[in-house]
Amino acid sequence: MATYHQPDAKRMLDNRGYTGPTIHSTNPLHLLETPVRDRITESYYWKEQCFALSASTLCDKAVNLTYIGGTYGQQKPTPFLCLLFKMLQLLPEREIVLLYLRQTEFKYLSALAAFFVRLTWEAKECFEVLEPMLGDFRKLRRRTREGGWRITWMDQFVDDLLVKDRVCATSLRKLPSRMILEDLGQLEVRVSPLGDEIEEIDRDEEEEPRDRGSEESDVEEINGHSDGQVVNGETSEVSE
Repeated sequence: MATYHQPDAKRMLDNRGYTGPTIHSTNPLHLLETPVRDRITESYYWKEQCFALSASTLCDKAVNLTYIGGTYGQQKPTPFLCLLFKMLQLLPEREIVLLYLRQTEFKYLSALAAFFVRLTWEAKECFEVLEPMLGDFRKLRRRTREGGWRITWMDQFVDDLLVKDRVCATSLRKLPSRMILEDLGQLEVRVSPLGDEIEEIDRDEEEEPRDRGSEESDVEEINGHSDGQVVNGETSEVSE
């Protein structure tokens, strides 16, 4: 099986006479760096598990993922990264990607779709599709470069995709800031889900100085620092 799969992997990476679909004006598979691509196509998981996958059978593999990550140990690619590479080869339709992304039963399938969206879709679509996931607090296991494990959360992973230039051993195309897209009229101003709570905190901070000023005034009167001086519970004028 792997014998035939390996030459096929090499052919699809060959840009000479490439006439297939492009993403950001390039062969989609070249969105991953050359050393990472080479390690993926040489890996056991790619040769044995990713052969002849379609958009539907890739889903069957993705629901069995148990962690996210890039490369680890001796630069070994994770199954998560191998399936991302396969998605770049297949380029599933937008509706399928959104289905992967928005289903709630398999969190690693959602994470895989989010990574694919960040790599391949335009900036405006990335913000529109991924920002709702900033309210997703499901836990994710992450394989570190050293081969260990870390716990992260879906919202943190998506935030990394939106603001960082490198995630899971993959260099990401730099996104324009959200503010720039808002100024260009491509995005509406984002309303924070914590908006009401933030406004309440702001109101409390505005009222606090007034309350403090009132308390200080009361203290001054008690200590005789106003126009009169308290003596045995009566106020007498201070002689000059």
